[in-house]
Amino acid sequence: MKYLHLLLLATHLGLFPLPSQAQVMTLENSPYNMENSQFNMENSPYNMRNSPYNMDNSQYNVNSKNGVYDNTGNRIGYEVKAPSGVTNYFDNSGNRIGYTPSKR
Repeated sequence: MKYLHLLLLATHLGLFPLPSQAQVMTLENSPYNMENSQFNMENSPYNMRNSPYNMDNSQYNVNSKNGVYDNTGNRIGYEVKAPSGVTNYFDNSGNRIGYTPSKR
């Protein structure tokens, strides 16, 4: 009898929606959208425009205008805007560490 009451209680609790902690993610800002995907050649570190071997992205280029710095002023990477409007962030080794979706 005790187990029957627990079963009924569990069934009733399942009928009421509980608040969700999930964030809403639209296709425009999803990493699964091909426009944002690292498998898109525009976002790939193997694309010369995004490569750390491109002089514009090199950490040794003191005139580089696309460096990304931490709060203490150390360069941690660089950013490159793709033709699709996505801004890609790479570490100094050329590994893609993030992106900002297109503003279109």
